[in-house]
Amino acid sequence: MSAFMTTLGRWGGIVTIIILVITLLRQLIAFFAFLMAAIKILIVLAFVAVFLLIVLSMIRGSARRRRDAEDI
Repeated sequence: MSAFMTTLGRWGGIVTIIILVITLLRQLIAFFAFLMAAIKILIVLAFVAVFLLIVLSMIRGSARRRRDAEDI
């Protein structure tokens, strides 16, 4: 009976370590997926900000040209 319990104890420890490693890998995959999504969102927001700055500068330029034309 003692040998049986010792064997189960060793196998239980090994199974526990394997389950912990699998759980850790799942958490790491989820964390990296979250990071990738956050990076993608930041890239999209940066693109939108650059696009808005370009549109804003075009509007300012046309307004300035219009003002300069009225002054002449």
